[in-house]
Amino acid sequence: MSEATVPAGVPEPTAADDARQPVATAGGAATAAPARGPETAASARRNERSVLAFEENEYTRTELDAMADGLAEALATCGVRSGARVALMSSNRPEFVTAVLAIWRLGAAVVLLSPAWKEAEAAHALEITGTRHAVGDHPVLAGLTDMVSLDDPLPAVTRTFVPPDPAADAVLVFSSGTTGLPKAVRHTHRSFAAAVRHWQDALGLSPDDRIQVATPPSHILGILNIVTALETGCWVRLHRRFDLQKVLAHIQSDRITIEMAVAPIALAMAQYPDLESYDLSSLRYIMWGATPVTASIAETVTRRAGVTWLPAYGASELPVIACSPLDDPRLDSVGKAVAGVEVRVVSLDDGKPVAPGEDGEIQLRAASLMAGYLPESATAAAFDNGWYRTGDVGNLDASGWLRLTDRSKEMIKVRGFQVAPAEIETVLHGHDAVSDCAVFGVPDGANGEAIVAAVATVAPVTADELKATVEQRLAGYKRLRQVLFVAEIPRLPSGKVLRRVLKERYGRPADE
Repeated sequence: MSEATVPAGVPEPTAADDARQPVATAGGAATAAPARGPETAASARRNERSVLAFEENEYTRTELDAMADGLAEALATCGVRSGARVALMSSNRPEFVTAVLAIWRLGAAVVLLSPAWKEAEAAHALEITGTRHAVGDHPVLAGLTDMVSLDDPLPAVTRTFVPPDPAADAVLVFSSGTTGLPKAVRHTHRSFAAAVRHWQDALGLSPDDRIQVATPPSHILGILNIVTALETGCWVRLHRRFDLQKVLAHIQSDRITIEMAVAPIALAMAQYPDLESYDLSSLRYIMWGATPVTASIAETVTRRAGVTWLPAYGASELPVIACSPLDDPRLDSVGKAVAGVEVRVVSLDDGKPVAPGEDGEIQLRAASLMAGYLPESATAAAFDNGWYRTGDVGNLDASGWLRLTDRSKEMIKVRGFQVAPAEIETVLHGHDAVSDCAVFGVPDGANGEAIVAAVATVAPVTADELKATVEQRLAGYKRLRQVLFVAEIPRLPSGKVLRRVLKERYGRPADE
């Protein structure tokens, strides 16, 4: 993902945000970019334009490349080679961008760890990916493995780098599974490049556009926005953390043309009392992603600020699935499949394609589809004869408009983040007072869902103690909103939790 202005739902700042040293500059590396072959006049002009802003500093592509080259040399000195996996756990800062570029220069894959994660979560990510190298600014990662610090000075280099193999892994992001801890989603250079092209086309991006990123870049949408901006040549402002006043002020002062929003940001805008005092006329639209549009919220912002919305739909496994056409945006749909992505809807009963407008599971095929999961054993169940099974339930009408109506998986979606009930249940089962438990989601307005735990106990324990146990072990967005003490957890004879029964009994909206 400003204590006074962060809406419930945007990730809180981490310890690394405030503990780290001031942003490091490229030092001598800025004047020692490696030879890259002859430049055209157009590419030379593009490279000398400012492409990234952070606080009071701006960077040209030449400067970013020089910083990336220096960091690549430092990583190579530590043993990073082609085919390696390198963990990156960092606050929002320019060095996050150059770290991604540096890792790719070496033909290695970047493993994106959320800065909101605690030690157990980060350790699990390192284990399932077999990651032995690390770079970042986060004390959790530094405590788990040798980490190249983003605050270290960079060497000056004058070397060239071999382009990576398109079939090699480029990015690993994490998506929670229904049966336990998060899985790593593997994207190759080829699949991620296809996703970038899809996003460029869907948003109608050009070098004249100006965007800003205030959400965590370790999330698939964050890294997609940054890399797409760099590939397009448009200008991007990176924020240390989400602060609505700063976001609105920079739309006005930077003349931002496209704003990226998830539901909590949209809600914060709709509720902000001084929204009308900002000049937002430079915006072409605000993109709404991660959750289906809440029409009343979007319409409130449009009425107050005159800004239109562009709904979009994606997943860690296939980053760009659908988007509203630029010339015909609609709030009652996540849009139409982007060019290059095939969508079908199949029956939840027999897996056969359903008629237009009929609900079923949404399945996908595309060049931008992930290469698979880690652990590899999780991959097979995600596919049906080559079609990726999203677990989302919806319908596709005869005109190609796609609508989401439910989720067949048991995932809890909090502010655009997927939370696996089993992960929280594992933590609760570790408490001596808990004999059984089950975790489920309840409606929570623009945040999507809030997390509730039904708990059976064998010894006295308070709800606050159980909440604190989860908060100490897992990221902030996985915290429990409510603990319900029950006599027993409803289960099938096989032992499977009947979450549907729990939701029927206790699944009231979180604010009731």
